[in-house]
Amino acid sequence: MKIVVKLAGALLENESTVRSIASQIAELASRHEMLVIHGGGRIFTATLAKMGVESRFFAGLRITDQETRDAAVMVFAGLLNKRISAAISAAGRPAAGICAADALCFQAERMTLDGAEADLGYVGYITGVNVAFLESLWREGIVPVAACLGIGADGQLFNVNADHMAAACAEFVGADGLIYLTDVAGVLDGGSVVPELHLDDVEEMIRTHRVTGGMVLKLEACRRAMEGGVAKVSIVGGEGPGALLAAMDGAACGTRVLNDAADAAEPPERIEAEARFAAGGVA
Repeated sequence: MKIVVKLAGALLENESTVRSIASQIAELASRHEMLVIHGGGRIFTATLAKMGVESRFFAGLRITDQETRDAAVMVFAGLLNKRISAAISAAGRPAAGICAADALCFQAERMTLDGAEADLGYVGYITGVNVAFLESLWREGIVPVAACLGIGADGQLFNVNADHMAAACAEFVGADGLIYLTDVAGVLDGGSVVPELHLDDVEEMIRTHRVTGGMVLKLEACRRAMEGGVAKVSIVGGEGPGALLAAMDGAACGTRVLNDAADAAEPPERIEAEARFAAGGVA
């Protein structure tokens, strides 16, 4: 199976959490083709502050001038990308930290918003993926770890929202599943985790402000992935022990995004997985 895992930047701030997630990815990579996409917004914002650069946002997207873009390449493709790939490799599975500039693996175009009052600058959206390059890594048993950057036809690098990039990549590689590992337990509604969320309910939750901030972009990305043919999409808290393995095993953790009513049925293997997860095991 092809599985895309998106790591929230907040999870990368704790070394033990990084090691735990890396160990789970290494285990899954022994039987699946894994693609890891990561963000790093809070660390990036802190780095910009140290550089004396103000962070500005519009519609949840970071306004990215050239100085900010160059810093994004430094933080995302450098520090954080290598932190994750090193941890996965140390866990026993070779990983390669990559970004859009490598073999033009993630092509992008500049993003513009209709009627927007702000110029987003070097912000892009993914328009293509060099799947052959990724497959060459998978054939060698290597886990590609991708920074949230895209490259334009003119060679310019763009800052890309990591949630949207993960959805686009899942669609382009024909992924069987997409898992968002976050620093919250899942989609929250009134403080409680929503275990299952139908695509038809996503728009209403956004419109009525039951979800806000980064979760809006995440749910929009989930919708794109499912409409693009990705069969299984989940949003899971990544700080819990074995959370990624549990999600892959079908345990009831986080939020499953459902495409139609048929998805809501509880197969026997899911019920068994829930029992194992509740007992503290995921295998």
